[in-house]
Amino acid sequence: MVEESGVASASAPMIPPFTREQELTAFREMLLIRRFEEKAGQLYGMGVIGGFCHLYIGQEAVVVGVKMAARDGDQFTTSYRDHGHMLASGMEPRRVMAELAGKRGGYSKGKGGSMHMFSREANFYGGHGIVGAPAPIGAGVAFANAYRGDGRVSLTFFGEGAANQGQVYEAFNMASLWKLPVVFIVENNRYAMGTEISRASAQIDLSKRGAAFGIPGKQIDGMDVRIVKATADEAIEWCRAGKGPYLIEAQTYRYRGHSMSDPAKYRSKEEVQKMREEHDPIEQVRARLIADGMSEDELKKIDANARKIVAEAADFATADKEPDPSELWTDVLAS
Repeated sequence: MVEESGVASASAPMIPPFTREQELTAFREMLLIRRFEEKAGQLYGMGVIGGFCHLYIGQEAVVVGVKMAARDGDQFTTSYRDHGHMLASGMEPRRVMAELAGKRGGYSKGKGGSMHMFSREANFYGGHGIVGAPAPIGAGVAFANAYRGDGRVSLTFFGEGAANQGQVYEAFNMASLWKLPVVFIVENNRYAMGTEISRASAQIDLSKRGAAFGIPGKQIDGMDVRIVKATADEAIEWCRAGKGPYLIEAQTYRYRGHSMSDPAKYRSKEEVQKMREEHDPIEQVRARLIADGMSEDELKKIDANARKIVAEAADFATADKEPDPSELWTDVLAS
């Protein structure tokens, strides 16, 4: 069941409770992403970050919930709205910020920018600027997992706009045919680049998109980290048991425009404010922690620590040097 807000109704099956430690983990991880993205937006406005920059503010519960369900070694692949996925994967904030600023200390040595980062050590396989590209890439990672028999699961994220791309369905077909261990996660933030989903998709229940290929799917409230984690647990277990792929549609919401150049005039300020006030993923966790006896001062300390990490990352990125011109010729494969 879906409310008019676009977020799955909480009247659906009972929400599995978190322990206090799980709530704290979710709070820390989501808050770090939120503060990082806010700082990235500031640095973009100051001219420190150039090019494209797509912020994840509002969607934090999706990647954090999935990460909480994943095991060490499971891989993440995503689209260009990728900073949150990098941080959830354990990549260093200062090196992510340095890459955003085009500096040599970045994960792609300053040559990739916001949309093109990669870390084999963190099992993060991009950051991809081509719409729909994560699906076949994530399926390929899953093929390698199946070939090696290593028990890993490929966690593959893309947006609802990308869900209409043909390569997504080719990937669905092959993943199902070969029973690949891949969880496809559609982060449905309703507007793609700026068109509301009902104006662009004949079938707006994206959890059904894998039905033709025999892929089970579930539509969930992607603003509640507990629901995301519980659904990801189920999906990952399905894949690890050798049953093939699984599809999750996480209904979420971005507070900023599609990218930093988007004024987001296709939706009202009242709609955005309503989502912030009634569905914010971080505030939901904060409220539960307070109800469980934590003080505002304790939560403020966690926030202060996140801000400190982000401030240090920004300082590192600002002070770091640009790549040497010789870097133009490195990491280039010639035929």
